[in-house]
Amino acid sequence: MADQTRLKIISEQGTKQLANAFAQLVEAGDIILLSGDLGAGKSFFARSLIRKLAQDEDLEVPSPTFALVQPYQFANISCLHADLYRLSDESEAEELGLFDGDNLMLIEWPDRLPEFSEKARFSLTIKNIVGEAQGRDLTVTGQTKDLNKLAALLESSSDIIPFT
Repeated sequence: MADQTRLKIISEQGTKQLANAFAQLVEAGDIILLSGDLGAGKSFFARSLIRKLAQDEDLEVPSPTFALVQPYQFANISCLHADLYRLSDESEAEELGLFDGDNLMLIEWPDRLPEFSEKARFSLTIKNIVGEAQGRDLTVTGQTKDLNKLAALLESSSDIIPFT
């Protein structure tokens, strides 16, 4: 059974800290769903996670909006960063290779392909906090043991606060 935790991210640094924590949790074959309005920070989180996995803070990480999928190969894991916003049907996802291999997948706009929801290890829903330039309300859905590991990794972060 999936559980949820809510976090308040108060800065871009907080989003990077969240990505760094996820980099310690993810494995080949994991799916992370990224939902939220335009400009909520989905791509920023994905870019931060990819750079952490690559161990290269200056890595060029283009948005997958037009290509639909950007592939990455790191020392110990392959990653696909997909933006499904313009996806019209499942056959396009098959053509893009989203069902092939044992990749870590970061999927923006996952509601376009609901079958990923059942397979996802984590689902992140990011919302802008009204009146705060950088504040984000983040809901993370996953297994309780994974959320506990995430909480432990984020304990020392001053830029991420659990909602009470």
